[in-house]
Amino acid sequence: MTTKLKDIALATLAASCMTTLSWGAEPMGVEPRPVGKIERHDPALDAIVDPNTPIEILAEGFEWSEGPVWWRADGSLLFSDIPRNTIFKWSEQGGLEEFLNPSGYTGEIPRGGELGSNGLAIDPQQRLVMCQHGDRRVARLESPLKPGTKPAAKFVTVADRWDGKRFNSPNDLVLHSNGAVYFTDPMYGLQKGGDPSTAEIDFMGVYRCGPDGKVTLATRAMTKPNGLAFSPDEKILYVGQSDSEAAIWRAFDVQADGTLTNERVFFDATDLVKQGLKGAPDGFKVDKNGNLLATGPGGVLVISKDGKHLGTISTGEAIANCAWGDDGGTLYMTSHMYLARVKTKTRGAGF
Repeated sequence: MTTKLKDIALATLAASCMTTLSWGAEPMGVEPRPVGKIERHDPALDAIVDPNTPIEILAEGFEWSEGPVWWRADGSLLFSDIPRNTIFKWSEQGGLEEFLNPSGYTGEIPRGGELGSNGLAIDPQQRLVMCQHGDRRVARLESPLKPGTKPAAKFVTVADRWDGKRFNSPNDLVLHSNGAVYFTDPMYGLQKGGDPSTAEIDFMGVYRCGPDGKVTLATRAMTKPNGLAFSPDEKILYVGQSDSEAAIWRAFDVQADGTLTNERVFFDATDLVKQGLKGAPDGFKVDKNGNLLATGPGGVLVISKDGKHLGTISTGEAIANCAWGDDGGTLYMTSHMYLARVKTKTRGAGF
């Protein structure tokens, strides 16, 4: 979720050169230090994460960190800082460094709105795939990633239109094993603070780009679709909705042709929003047993595959997204100005 960025940041951005942004203090890596707490609502949480496990801050100073993905071949984490139009890299050995700029807006004319990349993924060919707010598309790097090197900012469009109309601002994405890309398209990254009058599509949909490049509307059932993830067997697609009036996750059955059916509410966190907890349904991941670790009001909500809230991992700040890393037993979290992590007792799906 990126709706809470400061107006002053957007105004500064509109007046700046896109490749030489100046945001004051640069982000920095820090010696890991504890922050926040883990709230236990059900004993079943203990099999997923020990409530006494420390949450650690690894880096800080970001405007709005988002979209983390673990780069196994390099042993590092890549993640977006949307206002800075930059992807950063963090590793245990090398610490924090700028990895790619520009990451989401490649135009030469300064514009408002949220510019950078958001959700990231790495495909089987080791190509970085990303949602680009500023360019209003899903794109990938032209060349595969190479461990130990920084890529050139040369992109190939994966999908930028549906029914002849430009997307609003693709937000998050997930790759299916057959090569299809599913992604959400809310309006948060549009100019003028997400002004609908600048949109060409008058709703916020979930889309599928097939292996053949054909783009189809998967569902428009979500008012403000945001994060999404598959169950371990890819038979269910979960989609988060960052709507304060209906802060929910929906589940859909994935058919053999890629279409979505049997829409239902998987978990409703609206009451948590009404309690004033920071955050809303945003990015999330699924573990090997089908449990969701979903950023939402209060932090990362640990939700069983049966839809029960087992506990919450809280840094004290809104958490936008998370990713499994290391051997699959570490959850990395992009939490506003922080990059944080927590060790788990489970493993991420696919590890």
